Amino acid sequence: MFKYILKRALTYVVMIFLVTSAGYFLAVQTMNPALLEQEKIPRPTPEQIQANFASLKLDPQMSAWERYVQWLKDILFHFDWGRSPNGAYINSEFGQRVWVSTRLFAAAIILSLIIGVALGVFSAARQYKASDRIITGYSYLVYIIPAPIAYFLVQLGAVAINQAAGDRIFFVTGISSPGVEPGWPTIVDMAAHYLVPTFCITIMSWGGYQIAQRQYLLDSVNADFVRTARAKGLTRNQAITRHALRVSFIPVAQSIAFTVPAIFTGGFFAEAIFAWPGIGLWSLQAIGAQDVNAATATLAYGSVLFAVSAILADIATTIVDPRVRMN
Repeated sequence: MFKYILKRALTYVVMIFLVTSAGYFLAVQTMNPALLEQEKIPRPTPEQIQANFASLKLDPQMSAWERYVQWLKDILFHFDWGRSPNGAYINSEFGQRVWVSTRLFAAAIILSLIIGVALGVFSAARQYKASDRIITGYSYLVYIIPAPIAYFLVQLGAVAINQAAGDRIFFVTGISSPGVEPGWPTIVDMAAHYLVPTFCITIMSWGGYQIAQRQYLLDSVNADFVRTARAKGLTRNQAITRHALRVSFIPVAQSIAFTVPAIFTGGFFAEAIFAWPGIGLWSLQAIGAQDVNAATATLAYGSVLFAVSAILADIATTIVDPRVRMN
């Protein structure tokens, strides 16, 4: 297994390098932060703009290849991802924002997977009954409702509860309250801010897992190995739990490689609505600010997430499917 993981990791390292390099060249060719400098009042002179960007290693007069070589050397030898046009260090900004996004999405991803798979099994075992129709209908409804609208509705619902109670029960924006004493009060305050966005992201994310798990499980229920298990005396639910569930979970486990990076890097709607300054929101701000280094850093982060998730999905496949061998 170790050799397999190492081989896959090396393959993904090459992929990450190629994707990040291509993204850097594209960003250099399409982004021009000097144009934004000309909108400042008082307007700086071209010489001042040139000197400022040169000091930040964003010299627009250098060729794309020269800037790439300089940028790549800083990463390889100093792990320095450069600076933004406003002078901020990418490493510092990224370190703060990735922790915010991890806090926001980690629990929601785990809960979405567990709840989605559990409800998929539950609805498949009760095919065409009222519970199955309600659960599956909700999952399809999630696909129809745009995520920003759903987030706003949950946010408005939390505000309505606060107003009805005459006190703040739920926090609907921000990651913490100012002036909270360190220790246990800080933990309680963070959990209170964490509750509403985690709940919202979870109820909007488990629908895909539920539909996939239900469909794959129903496809396996009538398979020969399940019929054989039932012929040996197992009930329908026992045959599903012991045999069909394990096989049907294989494609669901493989889908993790695609859903986890999408939730992390595409969560800018949740971060914007709930005022959590994470990676997704930062990526949009980087594009608006014509920030080459920040945009490339977020692209690299998304590529790394995909690679790690793909390896975890392969490992999960080998665990649930004994027919698969790592070699």
